[in-house]
Amino acid sequence: MSCCAVGAATMLAEGGQASPVSEELWLASRDLGGGLRQSELSVPDACCGACIATIEGALHAKPEVERARVNLSSRRVSIVWKEEVGGRRTDPCDFLHAIAERGYQTHLFSPGGDEGDDLLKQLILAVAVSGFAATNIMLLSVSVWSGADAATRDLFHWISALIAGPALIYAGRFFYESAWNAIRHGRTNMDVPIALAVSLSYGMSLYETIGHGEHAWFDASVTLLFFLLIGRTLDHMMRGRARTAISGLARLSPRGATIVHPDGSREYRAVDEIKPGERLIVAAGERIPVDGRVLSGTSDLDRSVVNGESSPTVVATGDTVQAGTLNLTGPLTLETTAASRDSFIAEIIGLMEAAEGGRARYRRIADRAARYYSPAVHLLALLTFVGWMLVEGDVHHAMLIAVAVLIITCPCALGLAVPVVQVVAAGRLFQGGVMVKDGTAMERLSEIDSVLLDKTGTLTIGRPRLVNAHEIAGGRLAIAAAIAVHSRHPIAIAIQNSAGAIPALAGDIREIPGAGIEVKTTDGVYRLGSRGFAVGDPGSDGGQSEAILSLDFLELACFRFEDRPRPASRESIEALGRLDIATGILSGDRESVVAALARSLGISNWHSELSPREKVEACAAAAEAGHKALVVGDGINDAPVLRAAHVSMAPATAADVGRQAADFVFMHEALSAVPFAIETSRHAGRLIRQNFVLAIGYNVIAVPIAILGYATPLVAAVAMSTSSLVVVFNALRLKRSLAAGKAATPSTLMHSDAVTS
Repeated sequence: MSCCAVGAATMLAEGGQASPVSEELWLASRDLGGGLRQSELSVPDACCGACIATIEGALHAKPEVERARVNLSSRRVSIVWKEEVGGRRTDPCDFLHAIAERGYQTHLFSPGGDEGDDLLKQLILAVAVSGFAATNIMLLSVSVWSGADAATRDLFHWISALIAGPALIYAGRFFYESAWNAIRHGRTNMDVPIALAVSLSYGMSLYETIGHGEHAWFDASVTLLFFLLIGRTLDHMMRGRARTAISGLARLSPRGATIVHPDGSREYRAVDEIKPGERLIVAAGERIPVDGRVLSGTSDLDRSVVNGESSPTVVATGDTVQAGTLNLTGPLTLETTAASRDSFIAEIIGLMEAAEGGRARYRRIADRAARYYSPAVHLLALLTFVGWMLVEGDVHHAMLIAVAVLIITCPCALGLAVPVVQVVAAGRLFQGGVMVKDGTAMERLSEIDSVLLDKTGTLTIGRPRLVNAHEIAGGRLAIAAAIAVHSRHPIAIAIQNSAGAIPALAGDIREIPGAGIEVKTTDGVYRLGSRGFAVGDPGSDGGQSEAILSLDFLELACFRFEDRPRPASRESIEALGRLDIATGILSGDRESVVAALARSLGISNWHSELSPREKVEACAAAAEAGHKALVVGDGINDAPVLRAAHVSMAPATAADVGRQAADFVFMHEALSAVPFAIETSRHAGRLIRQNFVLAIGYNVIAVPIAILGYATPLVAAVAMSTSSLVVVFNALRLKRSLAAGKAATPSTLMHSDAVTS
């Protein structure tokens, strides 16, 4: 449904029948039971805390709305509403009108949809235009400040005006459009004082230029715009990146599946149209489209999306399967048990959305505080103007001082306090092989007191390795490799890699999904696979994976495998201990395997056989206990807990969804990147706090000076720029101290006796 359809959305047909748009919204909504439904709408124009309050307030005023919540990262509003109020059927189009009346366009939210990010391109171009204009006007201003005569001064002022005018119109349109939209609908936001400061500064400068005045402040208006555009561009990039993980996860679900009707006929149907209770066929190599139960067939299933483990799981008749898992070896006939919107993949996306909304609440606190900035600045400038009018009665002088107050209160230094430190620290982390994906992540990483690690692919490499090849006669290892070469199972590949030269084996070869490989030869029947398949005895579960080679059910060799620990794992755990950080393991693997690894690394707090939801719950329990945890994981199943954690990290070998959900990605194999990133972030955190003190101190000193009339717009612009430079130079101390060796590197962390915090 297009935004243009919103205006006609609430019109009802003759006889009280709902419009097609209304019916579309009903069909798109989700039945929650108890007479409640839930709709998801996209509000692309929402950009700050004031927008959140406005949209939620407009919806809460409707009696049929039970609750409404705006997610600023995804620019999405979730509405829970009553199907009937006072005997009247609710028209969901009323919600669209309520939002539109506040000046926001809205349409149905499309989960996982890929939209071209034209806004980011426009913002980057606007930054370039304003930066080019600011640089050239600054060069012209230097000549004026150096004492150019009247004619030259006027010429430079007019050239500056010609450069600044188009730049302000083009690059400042984001602030002007937002400010005008807010004022037109009787509200205010952070863009209103920005638009006023920029416009008044340019207007007063133009007035001075026409009157052959000595000073003009075109540089102040364009430089102010340049800094603010940089901040808005970075904010937009971070929010877009936050959506990438969820979009990638949504793509794990296939577009459709083959349905088998009761009469035996088949039909290919879109996933969204598959209903519970229907039968469908999933061939080898395809992903399970929706949650279901196996009616017939046996296969190996890659359930890494569920438990993060590389070893496939055997499924047979009666077993349940989850959407998004990969069918490896045999065809399956399933009976669906849930619709697409209620499937496992949808649940994981929901967990990530909920966690993302939770993280938005931290931003919302800052946004609510920022809402008061706009009226406070307006009031302060107005009172300054009125006060000087009462004292002097000079409109021109009073206006100059009011403009100076607007410029000097620009939050550039406050806006730079965090990002400039993040840029320097991110460069240092990059040199150490750690990529920073979210600017606020370093702040959160510096606060942690515990680390929760996944096992497979995080503490370990994630590839099975044959550990007892030296105990097995070479001939039997060669036979096993000759059999294993016919399979792509991870354990079969590990046997092949350990055998060297692989001889040919003549016979009738058959791979049995979920069991192993059988070869009928003149010597008898060789079997390579699980103990139950090879010798008919399941045996007991040990701390290692195993494969049995047998001849006519007589065991010839037992191959044992383990997942090799990631380099420097134990040293990294010890380094975390020296940083007073507790460590724990959250794994979906078997209890015996996790326990063995935990003992070898000296970790006493570990949990095994956890589902993605249980990992999120364990992380939430740690948060409720007052802990701020770093979660390190690599699998698709880790994506929800990575997003829900206070801060998260993933190796470069992680699944795409896991990398996108994490705040940090480390490129090297060694786990030493974890303590290294923590130490660097703590150092950066100290400088961020110092920058806040400097920025606030600047406003405490500068604002009274401007109000008292001791700062012209020129002085205000210089003061604003100086405060920004002070913050930048303080941040560069991080780079100098790191260059001098005052902060740890991955190698020094592993070899030093103590790690400073």
